[in-house]
Amino acid sequence: MPELPEVETVKRTLNDLVNGKQIENVTVRLARIIQRPDDIQAFANLLTGHSIVNVERRGKFLRIVLDGLVLVSHLRMEGRYGLFSNEDPLDKHTHVIFHFTDGTELRYTDVRQFGTMHLFQIGEDLQLPPLNKLGQEPLEPSFTPEKFKQIVSGKSTKIKSLLLNQEYIVGIGNIYVDESLHRAGIHPEVSAKDLLDEQLDQLHHAIVSTLTEAVNAGGSSVKSYVNGQGESGTYQQQLLIYGRKDQPCNHCGTMIEKTVVGGRGTHYCPSCQRKSEN
Repeated sequence: MPELPEVETVKRTLNDLVNGKQIENVTVRLARIIQRPDDIQAFANLLTGHSIVNVERRGKFLRIVLDGLVLVSHLRMEGRYGLFSNEDPLDKHTHVIFHFTDGTELRYTDVRQFGTMHLFQIGEDLQLPPLNKLGQEPLEPSFTPEKFKQIVSGKSTKIKSLLLNQEYIVGIGNIYVDESLHRAGIHPEVSAKDLLDEQLDQLHHAIVSTLTEAVNAGGSSVKSYVNGQGESGTYQQQLLIYGRKDQPCNHCGTMIEKTVVGGRGTHYCPSCQRKSEN
């Protein structure tokens, strides 16, 4: 599933591709992608004639801001956007097409068909599901070490599970939680409340630096992710721990292990991330 760096990269490329374009009509080829309104013709009618003003991100969601409306889109496992000519052949997995007045089309494709779209009046989207319960943005200036400690304080949840909970901190998924915990030298199963202030400072720095580097690299293409221009990210070439089971840790040479935490596959170095020391 695309995480914050990948969705941020899609946001930036879409801004370059579609800002200012006016929607002439919309074709919905798979109804279940459209979650709000629950009528696909109403969805298409509401969007017709509106222009895209900006593309923003909230956590792992895209906010496609139009003049008066906001389309909230979640890519889930394999959702993709791409800009095409209206004469280009359709991929069989194309489920929603935004036809623009200039003869181009923004197409949403999704092999797994798990993506969602919600349409709101401006201002409604942040007050209603799926955005209304999202937590702190980790790349905003407001995400200070002190704010991070407030979020973690007193919680007996395993630190990995806490970081994956989008109601606390948004956008950090399995890849970047593993990477951040490894950088900070923290075992993924340690209880959040047992972490010392120094460890929390290290983890805060690791989260911000890992996500920033990943955004600058265009995200990680460990599966099928590409940006809005069809380009792969390169951060997978810099991953220190994720996906490296039975390979030597770059820091100490110990073989990386994989376990399950909160139902998620979890990579860690048993030497650099000793549970007994936390």
